Amino acid sequence: MFTSITFKEKVLAVVARIPRGTMLTYKQVATKAGSQNASRAVGNVLKENFNLKIPCHRVIHSDGRLGRYNRGGEKRKRELLKAEGVISN
Repeated sequence: MFTSITFKEKVLAVVARIPRGTMLTYKQVATKAGSQNASRAVGNVLKENFNLKIPCHRVIHSDGRLGRYNRGGEKRKRELLKAEGVISN
């Protein structure tokens, strides 16, 4: 029996593979998940994710803004990225 992988599952799989100390943009995640114009959809998937094994904090806007983070807001996202050495401020 053939089972298709949903866009949500693809997004979560892509984000789960982002290595520590690395960031991707929402657009990059969308592209890797097979829908390059679905960056907003990526954001919607991630805002509903509470699985600690999916490092949502490693996904940012294309213009460098951090964006939201459902586990403590932008401040917590910044702290996590600083701790990983990805950002300095």
